[in-house]
Amino acid sequence: MWENLVGAVALLAQPQVILIALISAVFGMFMGAVPGLTATMGMALLVPFTFFMDQVSVLVAVISMSGMAIFAGDIPGTLVRIPGTPSSAAYVDDAFILTQQGKAARALGLNVLGSALGGIFGALGLMLAAPALARFASRFTSFEYFWLAVLGLSATVAVSQGSVAKNGLSLLIGLFLATIGIDITLGIPRFTFGNVNLLSGISFIPAMVGLFGVSEVIRVTMEEFQGKEAPQIRFGLVEMIRNALDGLRARVRLFIQSGLTGVLVGALPGAGADIAAWVSYGFGKNTAKEPEKFGKGSEEAIISGTSANNAALAGTWIPALVFGIPGDSITAILLGVLMMKGIRPGPGIFENQGNLVYAIYLAFILANLLLIPLGWVATRTGLLMLRVPKRILMPCILLFCIVGAYAINNSMFDVGVMLVMGILGYMLQQLQVPTAPIVLGLILGPLMEQNFMMSVIKTQGSLAMFFTRPISAVLALLCLAAWLYPLYRKRRQARAAAAA
Repeated sequence: MWENLVGAVALLAQPQVILIALISAVFGMFMGAVPGLTATMGMALLVPFTFFMDQVSVLVAVISMSGMAIFAGDIPGTLVRIPGTPSSAAYVDDAFILTQQGKAARALGLNVLGSALGGIFGALGLMLAAPALARFASRFTSFEYFWLAVLGLSATVAVSQGSVAKNGLSLLIGLFLATIGIDITLGIPRFTFGNVNLLSGISFIPAMVGLFGVSEVIRVTMEEFQGKEAPQIRFGLVEMIRNALDGLRARVRLFIQSGLTGVLVGALPGAGADIAAWVSYGFGKNTAKEPEKFGKGSEEAIISGTSANNAALAGTWIPALVFGIPGDSITAILLGVLMMKGIRPGPGIFENQGNLVYAIYLAFILANLLLIPLGWVATRTGLLMLRVPKRILMPCILLFCIVGAYAINNSMFDVGVMLVMGILGYMLQQLQVPTAPIVLGLILGPLMEQNFMMSVIKTQGSLAMFFTRPISAVLALLCLAAWLYPLYRKRRQARAAAAA
C-alpha cells in the first residue's frame, strides 16, 4: 500500500500533470457554467486532446474537468435560476431564493465547500470501499434499477413548493414527455405525430434549460417591464468563507449522509451524479431539522444536493475500474480512452497497476482541493453578473441558452423544444406549480419504464420478483418509507402544536 502511495505521489508531482489539472479545471468551469454545456460534453470535447497525453495526465484531466464542471453548474443556478448541469437542477430553487433574499454569497460558499468536501468524501469512499461497493453494485438487475428509479421519483415529494396535487401534476407532465419517441418494448412511435425529430424523444437538457432558463428570462423581463427591481446584493469574500464554514459545521451529520448517498448511488452503473443529487435531496428533506424550508431557500437542501453529486463522481469510477462497466456517461467515454492508452479496467488493475490506481485516488483529492481556490474565483466573478443591467444580462443569458440547447445535437429542433418548455415553465410558475419534478420525470421516466418492462418480460408477467429479491425488497421498503415519513412527520407536528 505505502509503496503504491509513494509511487502515485511521484506520478502526480510532475509539473506538466499539475498544469494539465489547472487547465482542465478552468475548462470544466466554463463547460459547467454555460447552461447546456454539460460535463459530458466537456468530456467529449476533451477526447481529441487526450491523444497527446500520457496515462496519468489523461486521468487527472478527466477528474479535474468533471469535478469543476459539476460544481460550476451551481453558479448560474444560484444567480439566475438556470442550472448549468442536470445535477444542479435538484436544488436550484433553494439556491436562487437565497440569492433573492440577499444571501448569494452564503449560497455560493456552501456550493464551493460542499462540492469540494463532497468530492473528497467520495474519493475516500472510492479508496476504502471500491471492491466491496463494486460487488454490491454487480448484484443490481432490472428489478433493483426499477425501484431505484421509483425512489428517485419519490424525491419529488421533497421538492414541494406547493400542494401535493401540484407536484404530482408536474411530475406527470415530465413522465408524459418521457414517453415521447420510440416505444421501448414494441419499437413503435409514440406521440410523435409524424415528426421524425421526436423519434428520439425529448432531450432533457434543452427541456431543462427552457424550464429554468428561458422561463426565468421571461419572468424577469415581465417584472422589468412592470417596474419591479431586483434586490441589491452586497457580499465580501471573507464573509462568504465564514458563513459557508458556519453552515457546514452546523450540519455535519447531513453532509456525511449526503456523501454516503452520493457514493452509493454513483456506484450503481448508469445512475450518476444527476440521480444522486435527487435521491440525496429527498433523504435530506426527510431527515432535516427544518424540512418545511426545502424548496423555499433551504441551506440544508443545498448541502444535500451539492455534496452528493460531487461524491457520486468518485462513485461512478467504482464499477468502471472493477468491472469495466461505466457508472455514467463520463466514465463511458473514459473507458474508451483508457483502452486506447493501454489501461484495461478489471479486478487485475488493483494488483498489476497499483501505482496508477492510487494516482486516481490522489487525483480526486487534488482536484477537489484545487476546486476551493478556483471556486472562490468563479463565484466572485459570477457575482459580478448581478451588477449587469437586466436589459443587457437577459439577452446574453438567452443567447447562452440557445447555444447550449443547439450544441447538444446540432439541431434547431432542440432550440424550439427549449423555447416551448420555457413558455410552459413560465405558465407553471404563474400557477405556482413547481417545474423541478418535470426534469426529474424526464430523467428517471425512461429508466423506470425500461427496467419495468425488462423485468416483466423476464418473469413472463409475474411481479413477485420485485418484492422477493433481497435488495429489491429493501429498496421497495425505502420507497414506502419515503412516501409515509412526510405524512408521519406532519401528523406528529400537528399533535405537538395541539398539545402546545
